[in-house]
Order: sequence, then structure tokens, then C-alpha cells
Amino acid sequence: MKFSVPIFDIKNLSFVVKEQTILSNISFEIFSSEYIAIIGPNGGGKTTLIRMLLGLETPTSGEVKIYGKKLTDFKEWHKIGYVPQRASHVDSSFPASVLDIVNMGRTSQRKLFSPLSKEDKELVHDAMAKMDILDLAEKMVGTLSGGQRQRVMIARALASKPEILILDEPNTGVDVASQKRFYALLSKLNKEDGITIVFITHDIGVIADDIARLFTINQKAIICNNPKQTLSCEEMSSLYGIDAHLLHNHKHEH
Repeated sequence: MKFSVPIFDIKNLSFVVKEQTILSNISFEIFSSEYIAIIGPNGGGKTTLIRMLLGLETPTSGEVKIYGKKLTDFKEWHKIGYVPQRASHVDSSFPASVLDIVNMGRTSQRKLFSPLSKEDKELVHDAMAKMDILDLAEKMVGTLSGGQRQRVMIARALASKPEILILDEPNTGVDVASQKRFYALLSKLNKEDGITIVFITHDIGVIADDIARLFTINQKAIICNNPKQTLSCEEMSSLYGIDAHLLHNHKHEH
């Protein structure tokens, strides 16, 4: 049983656009150090939900609290690292180095155009080290592979020293080998650094081993507190509106 104040406390959240219901009466809590995956079909409301948690969309009804505060009263946004959908898709001619991109993660902590402090530089270095991209510092971000750009964007989010990291379909366009490395990095951040991880994926076939809870979103929410139990075909078919056969999970001891 949880007694601490949740990072996110969502109550009866709904979102309707032009009489179309995107999300309906969703309630859940996210606590410190959790590791959560959000799955669901295209158009099911996953990204909309995340945008409402971050104050980027206004719910039609319901309430979002962050660390016990209403969204309108919350100011400590540096505690939340966000990697939006397709963040790693960069034009090949984009004129910025890897170091330039990761430095942007410190902008919320300092005045506009002010130089990086010694602490800023140390945090940027640490974020790049965690993502194993120190050797790419001077490379132009547009010349990198999808997997490398993915790690750059996560490093940028980590540079703000967040307590929670939210990622929206970060594996889009990334090869399988990079996906495996990505899951290993997320698990390490969660276990060793205590960062709360919440990520959206459209891939129901690959769910990381160490996920503590699985949120399935298709207008409404199904919260699974034991993701290692395979969801039934009936549940998946109901969620996705397709003939779903299996939610695969890897089996090994931890």
C-alpha cells in the first residue's frame, strides 16, 4: 500500500473534441520510483493523456495534480523530463551538435542566454555519460543514427535532473538492437538513479521485463499491476478492436 504523495494524481479525467470522446473518466496515480509502460491503439488517447499530465492540453473534466498541487499551481517543471513523440527525428542539415542539444536541457534552470555554470556543465556531462554519448559531443545531431539521436534526446531530458522521465513512443524508427539497449538504459535509470519512468509504446509485442505496472489506454484505462501475467486475448481484443493473440513478456529471474 502506498502512503507517500503521488507524483501524479489523476481523478476522473475526460477529454472530448468536437463531440468525439478521446479519453473517458480515467483515474490513476503514479508514485516515485515506479516503472510504467502505457500501451494502446493509434487514436486511443495515449499521447493526449500525457499532454494533459504536462499541462499541454486542458481536460474537458477531471483533475490532474502533480506532487499534490494543481497543474496551475505547479512550478517545478525541471522535476519532469519529457521526450515527445518523434523527438529523435531531426533533419540531416539541422545546425546543432550533440552537446548543443543536451545543453538545452539546462535552460529551465537558468536565465535566457546566460552561460552554463560549472554545475550545469557537470550535469550535462553526467547525462551524456549515462547515455554513453560523450564520444558524440561534437557530432552534428542530424548525422547520427536513430538510436544515437534517441539517446541524445533522453540525455537532454536527464540534464534537468528530473525525478520522473516521460517518453512518448521513443522507439519509433529505431532498430531492434537499439530498442534492446534503450530498455536496458531505462531499467538502469529506474533502479540505480531512482528515476520514475513512464513510457508510451505502440508495440504490444515487446514489453520490458522490469515494468512494474502496465497502463492500457483506449478512451478508458485498464491498470495492470502484474504485467508479467499475460493479458487475455479477450482483453486485448476489447482494447485494440483487433484479434490480438499475445502480449509477449520475457522470462528470467531478477
